[in-house]
Amino acid sequence: LFGNAVPVTLQTLGVMLAGAILGAWRGSLAVATFLALAAAGLPVLAGGRGGLGAFVGPSAGYLVGFLVGAAVVGLLVDRLRRVTFAPVLLACVVGGIAVVYAVGIPVQALVTGVPLPTTAQLSLAFLPGDLLKALAAAAITVGVVRAYPAARPVGRTGRVDRAAADGRPAS
Repeated sequence: LFGNAVPVTLQTLGVMLAGAILGAWRGSLAVATFLALAAAGLPVLAGGRGGLGAFVGPSAGYLVGFLVGAAVVGLLVDRLRRVTFAPVLLACVVGGIAVVYAVGIPVQALVTGVPLPTTAQLSLAFLPGDLLKALAAAAITVGVVRAYPAARPVGRTGRVDRAAADGRPAS
């Protein structure tokens, strides 16, 4: 897309949702499982690709960034007392976009031989779509936690704070 060697996908939405809903540890495990399935050859990547070749191509850094990004989203959301839209959106932007780009863009530049500033500039074409994915991930996360509080442990203890999950003040 737009001269970029990396395709547009909804995969970053999955990364954001994994971290935001499952938490840092379980979200990272979910993404690691996805990457293991891709490495094993299952056609789960863009264009129905799979196999170890994806981990040495232009998208390799983004795939590694998915793992780190899910962990960062999860860590940030894990720190919340209540799962509300704006903080979850910020967590998705930081972990699901900034972290993924920070790992993916330099590796893409290295693999393609395109200078880092040019690769970074080309990658800006993905930003509007990724911001929409972050908005969707935040809205979905808040909706899931409201409907099913046990899906998302709140706080450092990992226990569900039912009052916080329901949006009520803690007692």
